[in-house]
Amino acid sequence: MKRIWIHRALGIVAVAFFAFAARAGEQPDMQHMADEIRQLREALAEVRSAQQPAPPPQEVLHSVDASVARTWDPSWSASTGAGGMCSNCINGSNVQTRNGKLVISGLIQVWYQYIQNDSRGWENGPAVLGSSPATFGNNETRDNDTFRVRRAEICFDYCLDDQISAHVKIDPAAMALGFPGVPSNQAPFYNAGFQAVNGANGAGQFGQGCSTGMSSTTLCNAGIGNPYNTIVQNGGSDCSKLLEDAYISYHNLCWLPYTDIQVGQMKRKLGEEGTRDNGQLDFAERAMITQIADDYDLGLQVHSSLFCNRLELWGGIFDGAGTAFQSRANRPDDNDKKDLTASVVGRPLWGGCAGNLELGYSGLWGRGGESAGHDPVTNPNGGLDRVGVFHGNQYAWLYYAPTGMLKGLWVRGEWGQYRDNFAPGEVATGLFNYTNDPMPFNIYGYYGAVGYKFGESGCMPCWAHGFELAYRHEQMQNLFYESLSDPNQKLDVFRTTVDTLGLNYYIKGHQAKLQLNYNFVHEQHDHSIGDRQIREVRNDNLVLSFQVMF
Repeated sequence: MKRIWIHRALGIVAVAFFAFAARAGEQPDMQHMADEIRQLREALAEVRSAQQPAPPPQEVLHSVDASVARTWDPSWSASTGAGGMCSNCINGSNVQTRNGKLVISGLIQVWYQYIQNDSRGWENGPAVLGSSPATFGNNETRDNDTFRVRRAEICFDYCLDDQISAHVKIDPAAMALGFPGVPSNQAPFYNAGFQAVNGANGAGQFGQGCSTGMSSTTLCNAGIGNPYNTIVQNGGSDCSKLLEDAYISYHNLCWLPYTDIQVGQMKRKLGEEGTRDNGQLDFAERAMITQIADDYDLGLQVHSSLFCNRLELWGGIFDGAGTAFQSRANRPDDNDKKDLTASVVGRPLWGGCAGNLELGYSGLWGRGGESAGHDPVTNPNGGLDRVGVFHGNQYAWLYYAPTGMLKGLWVRGEWGQYRDNFAPGEVATGLFNYTNDPMPFNIYGYYGAVGYKFGESGCMPCWAHGFELAYRHEQMQNLFYESLSDPNQKLDVFRTTVDTLGLNYYIKGHQAKLQLNYNFVHEQHDHSIGDRQIREVRNDNLVLSFQVMF
């Protein structure tokens, strides 16, 4: 009986084995049939597509795949071009146009600003003039707590193929004028007065000048008081700031490997923080000295990345129109000279057990002005009516982030130098003295920052992973006053010091985060007698920033 059950069991096993073997023999045939069906379906889809009319260039066929819109690629960054972005655009299923593909991305930052109330600015007008004819150095419109849409960027990256792409960025929020400055409402670029060029409509120190059809007394207060008073009272905007980036990029060229070329309007590569993507800042706003580099100009820029991004080089030629602290964007050149830029970034340590170390240097050299007499106000000349002057920028920076037990810690530092001059009659005092033939100034600034991101340390509880603590100390010579010894030509420059405490919370990396900053602001002061009453302003401020990047 036992033998019978054994024989039956062996029989069942044999039948199962042969059935499995037969099934296995059928698998290649079934896989072959599945492959043929898939190929037939693809061929049929191509035939149907060829029979349909091509859509117009503006017709969108697929929705946006936001996952690649802001993904960092070693071959691309906001300041270098669209190399890596174009690779994502071509290979991904993003917005599709008639030829090539399009990636749409953006950034929204909403702020709340709280500022200590002080009715007077750093120049103590009442101590110089009293209450007549006007209160000079008024600060009433610069210390109001306010909500603000700081940035509302929309970016379009179009890829024709793997060698040609285009990039456009607009920011309607940049058009707004009159909001208090950060980290100081007296800074970053301020003088004791303000005067439109030759007392008429034109571009003043802050770039917007007087609006068309408005006299200097209406908008610019004829050099008396705060230049933003009327702008805040009645509202104002500068449409020239709407367009930021608009350039064509050539990359992956067989005759120029590891290099991309941009031509159009773009941010010049000057320093590190000034050209870093606005959505990836450590603090709500850049340091004062690096805000100078956060500007756009018309020209051509070449970028090369070598040794797996361990060495990066930039070189450019730009219009460089305008005078001190004016935006270079969206305006024709005002002379035949061009600005030259050069930058080098080295990463001797990156991705290893010793941590990440980056060192860099940037420089800009150019010449502004053209066709003017010794004093363009009292002795005007035809043409641009600006005395020729050399202008330039320099930046040097360092970044280090260790690994191991100190992972999550980072330190940054950047030094900057700026040489330029103001337009004639732009710097004024309460005594109605204008610097009509201004000599060039040469100012300096720096910042040092340290932070710790809890999410990069494995020993923290999960609720703490999104938090980051940061601290920054900065200083800049940014307060301009005409010299008492030679008010027609010379300028005295005073400095501002700011200490910032920051708390960041990353909800989803840089794509969704909150930033809370408190800025302790200190202006250099001098209680001398006469026309020199420089004071410390009670203008410490808090900024709460809400950010979404897509």
